[in-house]
Amino acid sequence: MATRPQASPGYSRTITPQMDSPSPNPDKSPIAPVPPIISPGAPRFPPPNLQQNQIASPSIKNPTILSPENGVKTRSPISHLSTPPGPPVFTSPVRPAAVPFRTSPAIPQPVAFSSGSSLPTSSPPHFSNGSVELQPQLHSAIEESVPDGESPCVLFSAHKVLKHKKQANIPSLGFGVLVSPGRETSPGPQVIQRDPHRCHNCGAYSNLYSNILIGSGQWQCVICRNLNGSEGEYIASSKEELRNFPELSSVLVDFIETGNKRPSFVPVTDSRTSAPVVLVIDECLDEPHLQHLQSSLHAFVDSVPPTTRIGIILYGRTVSVYDFSEESIASADVIPGGTSPTQETLKALIYGTGIYLSPMHASKEVAHLIFSSLRPYKLNVPETSRDRCLGTAVEVALAIIQGPSADMSRGVVKRPGGNSRIIVCAGGPNTYGPGSVPHSYTHPNYPHKEKTALKWMEHLGREAHQHNTVVDILCAGTCPVRVPVLQPLAKASGGVLVLHDDFGEAFGVNLQRASARAAGSHGLLEIRYSDDILVTQVVGPGEEAHIDTHETFKNDISLCIQMLSVEETQCFSISMENKHDIKSDYIFFQFAIQYSNVYQADITRVITIRLPTVDSVSAYLQSVQDEVAAVLMAKRTLLRAKSYSDAIDMRTTIDERVKDIALKFGSQVPKSKLYRFPKEISLLPELLFHLRRGPLLGSIVGHEDERSVLRNLFLNASFDLSLRMVAPRCLMHREGGTFEELPAYDLAMQSDAAVVLDHGTDVFIWLGAELAADEGRNAAALAACRTLAEELTELRFPAPRILAFKEGSSQARYFVSRLIPAHKDPPYEQEARFPQLQTLTTEQRTKLKSSFIHFDDPSFCEWIRSLKVVPPEPM
Repeated sequence: MATRPQASPGYSRTITPQMDSPSPNPDKSPIAPVPPIISPGAPRFPPPNLQQNQIASPSIKNPTILSPENGVKTRSPISHLSTPPGPPVFTSPVRPAAVPFRTSPAIPQPVAFSSGSSLPTSSPPHFSNGSVELQPQLHSAIEESVPDGESPCVLFSAHKVLKHKKQANIPSLGFGVLVSPGRETSPGPQVIQRDPHRCHNCGAYSNLYSNILIGSGQWQCVICRNLNGSEGEYIASSKEELRNFPELSSVLVDFIETGNKRPSFVPVTDSRTSAPVVLVIDECLDEPHLQHLQSSLHAFVDSVPPTTRIGIILYGRTVSVYDFSEESIASADVIPGGTSPTQETLKALIYGTGIYLSPMHASKEVAHLIFSSLRPYKLNVPETSRDRCLGTAVEVALAIIQGPSADMSRGVVKRPGGNSRIIVCAGGPNTYGPGSVPHSYTHPNYPHKEKTALKWMEHLGREAHQHNTVVDILCAGTCPVRVPVLQPLAKASGGVLVLHDDFGEAFGVNLQRASARAAGSHGLLEIRYSDDILVTQVVGPGEEAHIDTHETFKNDISLCIQMLSVEETQCFSISMENKHDIKSDYIFFQFAIQYSNVYQADITRVITIRLPTVDSVSAYLQSVQDEVAAVLMAKRTLLRAKSYSDAIDMRTTIDERVKDIALKFGSQVPKSKLYRFPKEISLLPELLFHLRRGPLLGSIVGHEDERSVLRNLFLNASFDLSLRMVAPRCLMHREGGTFEELPAYDLAMQSDAAVVLDHGTDVFIWLGAELAADEGRNAAALAACRTLAEELTELRFPAPRILAFKEGSSQARYFVSRLIPAHKDPPYEQEARFPQLQTLTTEQRTKLKSSFIHFDDPSFCEWIRSLKVVPPEPM
């Protein structure tokens, strides 16, 4: 669980990059904001539960929970994750994310379903049929001293819950949780190789907060209070004995199905193994792009584990499927690309003698030969007008993954496992065959053809998902790829779309990281909570689950979410409200994730959290996690920012949010119309200011395609990446190779310094002019900065392209635009918020002041004062 960051006075924090080991969770460091104040007057802040892109959903059958041995065989639509392109740099983290949606209650309820990616959901009242109130011999499985709300996979916006509905449901602050189902934990989870004990009434799992009748082994459900048997397993002479059961002593446990389909299989929870990978490559590239692509592909082949099965397909006007049965030459079967391949065509391919998926150890030389044989596009046709049958190529890739001969490895036939991956390397739009759009936007029928293409691509993505195949689309080059048409394919399959400037280093790294991502399949997330709570919205990589099997639990009112895939990089954002005033001392939340891992073992991960309830608003605010709250607010806001005009509207929404929090939770300055922002959450306003002016909502990103990719990535991103995308992290190089963490203000641009700015999808290295003039110092500083940048981003997907530039260069504007222009503030305010200035001489201060160019963007203090809020004091 994230704890409140302790920002040291002056923001001084020293970091030493290590060449051989990753830096310790750098993404979690906060950026200190300041408390504001607000003018009276009714705030115009809109309530979060009504989204413009949500539509009423029909009532849905109470989702039935499948027991772990049954697995989860749901096949519903999917959502997607994407990533951005970079004018300068490009990065993303190791935890991918996904799309928004939401789940449904046990009885018919009007539910909003957002096609963009979120679903609000309301939960019906919990039933207490058969609940038993036992006091005498009932023992909790844990001591009361165990901390509440602690799990790295579950981050609440506050560690306490307000009892009073009116205070708790103020929408400007809100309450919610970020859930990362596939996140790796350290130390690893407790592993249990038996079936879990579940409540017969509501389906909840026994856990460390359950009350136990040690004489009979019965346990009481924390969700519905029903008394359940344990088949004598929990009978104990004392409650100390109960601690021998992992589920009664740990917040997070993994149950592994004991009756696996493979008798000799030893289940493990490690989620990393090789999976079939098919490369689908655009062959309509000019020579410069092709050379970069070939270098990236050769490096990819050298990086792939020897047991990974690989397939290679090229597409242009036709589809070429390469055959690995030829040991020393590049040989391919060619299929027309103008229409979807017929069953006869696919049968001839699949049941033929060719080997189209082969382990890398047997095919490395052939793969290198194939990539070396690629030739540039020869015809004199503009990039945008070249025929590319991307849709047909992906259909063929799906067929060879599923087919019998597709899995022949030098004569050994194996049934294909799940978690296959198709990686599309695209240099332009899909303009030929199914799912294509006309070459030109001026085509008289373009809108209709685009709409048809969108539906076809989404359908293909859903088909890939049904066959446990993820489609990642890595785009590069200068030719527009028509992002709106390609995104549904990646999104519906659970994959990501990434934009790159070229097919060079960043593209190559992403190609390798995409293939290495471990993904579970058949994922189902169940969320249960005390009856006092109502879930209003879910944003993340999944969709509402429709389970048609018989109901196992009569009063199961859990939220059921079908996940598109189960990966470390995913995160669900869940917004909640109080149904009514809460009378109990604790609220319970239980998150159960059922999925098949990459070893095809059926896993059920159960996380149970208990949060105390409080009457005091101050006690509640002290428990608020500023960074988690900011990320939840940002995801709700970005969900509505579908276009540039929406983004402009959302900036106003952020202004109203800050004003309303100060009005409702802060205090009025005596004899003034100004308000003070609550000091307990003084970091929050600056985080929201970064969101307002950064690439997600500001004017930094130039093209709407780039903004769309960024938005889709953010809505599904892990907490760590989401936080960095909202607010950049600024680190100044010091002599000796150490780094000092500073506020992300332009005051850091000191001529004799080097600065690293990590903005989630972009990492910049800025070298001052005075430093750059000294070749020795400049080289040492640049090397240290690059090492740090690589350490900060080594686990991110999509990977960043790290961009370095000198003070005064044209590229430096990318760096400057992401820093708060604090030079506009009076000197006393600068020193209070950026104490490092006090270490500068008068001459250095003068030189720094004269280096700034005036522009109209307000500083943080100017912005918050314009809202009639006093700038919070720096922590």
